[in-house]
Amino acid sequence: MDQDLSFWLRSLPPIARRPALPGDSTADVAIVGGGYTGLWTAYYLAAAAPHLRIVVLEREFCGFGASGRNGGWCSGLFPVAFDKLERRYGTDHALAMTGALADAVDEVGRVAAAEGIDCDYAKGGTITLARTRAQLRRAETSPDFVDAATASAMCGATDVLGGTYSADCAAVHPAKLVRGLAAAAERRGVTIHEGTRVLGIARGAVVTDRGTVRASMIVRALEGYTATLPGHRRALAPVYSLMIATAPLDAATWERIGLARRETFSDERHLIVYGQRTADDRLAFGGRGAPYHFGSRVHASYDRDPAVFAALRRTLTGMFGIDPEITDSWGGPLAVPRDWMPSVGLRDGLATSGGYIGDGVAAANLGGRTLADLISGNLTDRTTLPWVGHRSRSWEPEPVRWLGINAALRGTALRDLWERRR
Repeated sequence: MDQDLSFWLRSLPPIARRPALPGDSTADVAIVGGGYTGLWTAYYLAAAAPHLRIVVLEREFCGFGASGRNGGWCSGLFPVAFDKLERRYGTDHALAMTGALADAVDEVGRVAAAEGIDCDYAKGGTITLARTRAQLRRAETSPDFVDAATASAMCGATDVLGGTYSADCAAVHPAKLVRGLAAAAERRGVTIHEGTRVLGIARGAVVTDRGTVRASMIVRALEGYTATLPGHRRALAPVYSLMIATAPLDAATWERIGLARRETFSDERHLIVYGQRTADDRLAFGGRGAPYHFGSRVHASYDRDPAVFAALRRTLTGMFGIDPEITDSWGGPLAVPRDWMPSVGLRDGLATSGGYIGDGVAAANLGGRTLADLISGNLTDRTTLPWVGHRSRSWEPEPVRWLGINAALRGTALRDLWERRR
């Protein structure tokens, strides 16, 4: 069933799909993808240029992909470290990029409140724990470093030696957010067609299994599914991230674990893990480590990997000393650009935003606002940010791509193992 794709989707009322594209049609702007990026673009563009005919084309239903399956971190995180941004673009532009992402965290909350989207938004910040000496050394170099007592008071995990804390993060229910955003875009006059598979895009046209949409502007907003589009296989690599969710935990357990303000949490290991306390008192916990699949293939069977689910459970038990009932397990692809730099662009009638590497909840909001500015010709501070106009080079052809990505994943896991054993 559609809603078995994640705990978040399962917890929603039954999803009724919108009508498919009825046949050949025309629009001013055709948006391919009904996730955060496509819907935020439509939402803001409809406000900036209400005369435009905007249509969103989605193969399944809005929120089918990462927007309905992610960890629920609406964060100001950016995959490229600040010092690298600073070296490449200068201090002012680096500060502008990080500031705009921090603002996007608040903007998501503002829109959710204004549109009546009950997405369990709670801005408690994020705590990244240091639980080994090597992790502590990394944390101590950050201006956001906090000592062991402060970190433990926020998140009562085992073996806490310190950590870093950022206020620029909110926990959200991602599926409630994306479904509410789709309805908000429709209220602004946007047309959404679900159950419509895009077969290809060309200048001025989107070809689907239901007909062709002619439009002067096309937005590609497929993120982890970009590689399924002919001609775009090497643009972004789909890498899988998997999650588990516990049954609701009792009050005594939460008294010990903390996360009283629903802070999101992680630790300083290299192979990323992430979690949140849900509004109904579960732990939703995820991590990387699932293999990249040859040819950038995306398939429903890859959403579930028993070995990764077992590793996630062991990690969760090790972090909190609990052995909870696991009610849900799921996964899906995220998008990785070759240089790990997300980008926003508009060229020859094709607009794109993506490559968020798993930090897309707030970044997609900023990307959507920026695309709306670019398409409507509204030059703002957003249109001068470092990621605007950036072009990552294509991934290598196979089998080099498969070997390189999986070697990097394996090497990252081994590095964490080595640090723990030391």
